[in-house]
Amino acid sequence: QVQLVESGGGLVQPGGSLRLSCAASGFTLDYYVTGWFRQAPGKEREFVTAVSWSGSTDYADSVKGRFTISRDNAKNTVYLQMNSLKPEDTAVYYCAVDYSTAISKERHEYNYWGQGTQVTVSS
Repeated sequence: QVQLVESGGGLVQPGGSLRLSCAASGFTLDYYVTGWFRQAPGKEREFVTAVSWSGSTDYADSVKGRFTISRDNAKNTVYLQMNSLKPEDTAVYYCAVDYSTAISKERHEYNYWGQGTQVTVSS
């Protein structure tokens, strides 16, 4: 059974850090593109970052220099390290898998989604 499970969300103060995890079962992440998206209340779900099977990455301009995506093939898990968090980073964060080989920023390209994890940045 194909499954993606996110964890690591929580409440953090502005300027703080969090690391999100996306653990996969039923398929091997390093064969595909794995992306992170986020959805704030009242807003569309937006692309945050993704890593391809080859290890290439792409980031939304709003998170460049602050967020880092990585993958542990042995654990079949993708991580999102988030530093220098801002209140505008508050959202539900979702990981998703795209069976293609090239990174897409379009959510409709992604085939499987996790259930999401809440990140709240507030003092």
